[in-house]
Amino acid sequence: MSQRNQVGQGLAEYALILALIAIAAVLALLFLSGTIQTILSTVGAKI
Repeated sequence: MSQRNQVGQGLAEYALILALIAIAAVLALLFLSGTIQTILSTVGAKI
């Protein structure tokens, strides 16, 4: 395998990992949005 193929494969794996992390972050925000909104409303009301 040439050096160029190895670099390309490494970049593809890196991009795949970043995409999975981004998807996980979006899903976490979707599931926790109600909780976060409640916390921020409570804090805002006490200020």
